[in-house]
Amino acid sequence: MAKKTGQVIDFASIKATMSDPYKKTFQIVDKDAKIVNQELFDTFSDDQLVDFMKKMVWERTLHEQTMNFSRQGRLGFYAPTYGEEASEMGSVSAFKDQDFLFPAYRDLPQLIQHGASVAQGFLWSKGNAVGDDYGEQRNWFPQIIIGAQYVEAAGAALGIKKNGEKDAVSFVYTGDGGTSQGDFYEGVNFASSFQAPAVFMVQNNGWAISVPRYKQTAAETLAQKAVAMGVPSIQVDGMDILATYIATKEAREFAAAGNGPVLVETLTYRYGAHSSAGDDPSRYRTKEEEKPWFDADPLIRMRKILTDKGLWSQDQEDKLVEEYKDSFKASMKEAENTPTQSVVDMLKTTFEEPTPQIKADIARFEAKESK
Repeated sequence: MAKKTGQVIDFASIKATMSDPYKKTFQIVDKDAKIVNQELFDTFSDDQLVDFMKKMVWERTLHEQTMNFSRQGRLGFYAPTYGEEASEMGSVSAFKDQDFLFPAYRDLPQLIQHGASVAQGFLWSKGNAVGDDYGEQRNWFPQIIIGAQYVEAAGAALGIKKNGEKDAVSFVYTGDGGTSQGDFYEGVNFASSFQAPAVFMVQNNGWAISVPRYKQTAAETLAQKAVAMGVPSIQVDGMDILATYIATKEAREFAAAGNGPVLVETLTYRYGAHSSAGDDPSRYRTKEEEKPWFDADPLIRMRKILTDKGLWSQDQEDKLVEEYKDSFKASMKEAENTPTQSVVDMLKTTFEEPTPQIKADIARFEAKESK
């Protein structure tokens, strides 16, 4: 018998190259506002470019005004979106009204763009159930449990398929930390197994509260995680709203055509704290790390493109900001004038048929609330 003289399988080589297909980040406009894919850039009309800019200004203003409301004690939990405007507005713009949205807690802007009102977004933050009543809209309330929305989205996608709906998908968001959760894998695997029309969005903003992405997972990209479950995926420059839109639009078309789910990883950055609860980013990251991301600001990038084309001005932007601020203040007044939910109302809607213990609690609180 011949003596074995060496390793038969080169695992080191496999490990070194398995991320290669996913490290070619899709991009149309680079961080210096230079067009790197003229052919795709030319597919956008001037009106579309301006509309994308307006949406990003809208989201940044919403963030700034919401932070003001939080500091005034007028809201509950809020997860800042500063820096993620291109990732969020570029992706949500690619979906249609008939698509089911499953947001995470940092995705109020997408929820509002998909049909919810700004007042409902504020009510959700305040813990008022009216904020979760979307009527006929295909919206689900923002999920607090990290990654759980991926399972919900997979179920909705299977429902779309079993109901024979055409041109409809479920779409869902999580952050980089969410991809380290079991629900992430279960949701993607389930949708893939049933070839259900789902688009899984991963907003890789670099941090899960104070834990950097490199400590969460040894995977070089988050896009490649979908491959093990038979799902095609792509990594996109999430500070480039045009690239994000194109990638998401084509992912949606692929899934809606009956080809199974797709995963899109957007490379973006959370400029501020994890939440309005007050964590201090300066305790876990440096100015040196942050600077390249601030230099890649999606609004600066698009602002330069539009200004060079004579389609935008600072005066125009300033007027928009004031209009948006006024509308958000009016929405906050609407939210504050909405009656709060009583304990009895909450108990009555916990289960379709209240349990014996809840029936007893209802009677107890009805007696208290009637006094």
